[in-house]
Amino acid sequence: MKEKFLQFCQKEGLFESHQKVLLALSGGVDSMTLLDWLYHYQHQLGIDLVLAHVNHHQRVEADQEERGIRELAEAKHLPLKVAHFSGPFSESRARQFRYDFFEKVMKEEACSAIVTAHHMDDQAETILMRVIRGSRPRHLKGIPLKQPFGQGMLIRPLLHFKKKDFPEIFHYEDKSNRSLDYFRNRIRHRYLPLLEEENPQVISALVNLGEDLSHWHQALKELTKDLNPQDVTQFQKQSPAVQIYLLEEYLAGFPDLQLSRAQFEQLHRIVVTKSNTQQVLKNGYELYKDYHYFEIRKISRRTDDRMSEDLLQFGTIKTVGAYRFLFGVEPSDSYMEVIPLPNNHPVSIRPRKRGDRILMNGHHRKISRLLINQKIPLDQRNNLVVLEQDKQILAIPEIAISDLSKELKNGIMKDTIYIQKIDR
Repeated sequence: MKEKFLQFCQKEGLFESHQKVLLALSGGVDSMTLLDWLYHYQHQLGIDLVLAHVNHHQRVEADQEERGIRELAEAKHLPLKVAHFSGPFSESRARQFRYDFFEKVMKEEACSAIVTAHHMDDQAETILMRVIRGSRPRHLKGIPLKQPFGQGMLIRPLLHFKKKDFPEIFHYEDKSNRSLDYFRNRIRHRYLPLLEEENPQVISALVNLGEDLSHWHQALKELTKDLNPQDVTQFQKQSPAVQIYLLEEYLAGFPDLQLSRAQFEQLHRIVVTKSNTQQVLKNGYELYKDYHYFEIRKISRRTDDRMSEDLLQFGTIKTVGAYRFLFGVEPSDSYMEVIPLPNNHPVSIRPRKRGDRILMNGHHRKISRLLINQKIPLDQRNNLVVLEQDKQILAIPEIAISDLSKELKNGIMKDTIYIQKIDR
């Protein structure tokens, strides 16, 4: 089996781009086997090994095992780094601690890869656990052979080997691995043995399922690579099946969002049916969707940068938001709009208010309805600038000009506001 391991590593080119490799060594049979095989073939594979061990201090044997691992590293003349976990213990906290430590050691030791001892049984257990938990098909792909990690790669050289293939080797036994209090242990010691009575090859079948789903996912990714999931028009032209795939791919970029199936379905309905909306999701995220595109983004604090009302006096220049206003002053550069005025009274520059109306084509129209009809995106609506003189709305730059100004074009023009667009 050791020779097959070497052949597999060479066939897959697992270490072709790596010279210094960090091995996560727990002391269990899996990692001790991996150490034995990599150490035996380190010259053929062209690698130098560095060992990393985490003492979680959750068992009375932990300190003794650490001493044994230190002696093993010294006997093999391999550098060893050890970290000690402290604080309240949980599987997730311990896992995060381990991987933070491994990433730190990789930087210190200039390792371009880390190897862990996950094997085929782990792969089958992971897939079965996700099936039982109701995970979506994209998450049934299982554990990848290689994936980016920190500034390097995480490699699992034992992933195509079953635990029964490992030789008898000295190792430390964690008694908690037999406890049925843990879901993975129930999978390993109770559910999989029952399934193997029905199909002795169930472990291989689960692994093959994960590989098949991985191939399906890769094929869909390649076939939809030219589709932009955030383009609303393009998105809504697709079949529901393609929409769901595109939305799942987009959500993969937000690993801390973690939507349930019901929440995902609600999100899909909003993207398909709502025209212009802003919805709070969870974990500090919101959905923003206008008539052309949608995005998921972190909720930002908007209270501090809300535009306040300002006063533009005759003969002055004032910059508000994305605009520069020149009242009774001839512009030296090009301008975007010109607003004729009936007099040179001060002009209020303010944000939009609820109930605002503007006189257009002889009728006072609600600005809110005007924005809907013109399909103005929400972000633009929230940053609108309203020009008001003598309590009458004269214009909204880039959106509308009131009849109060338009009518003056055929009459006597008292004064003028020039509007320039500026880059912010």
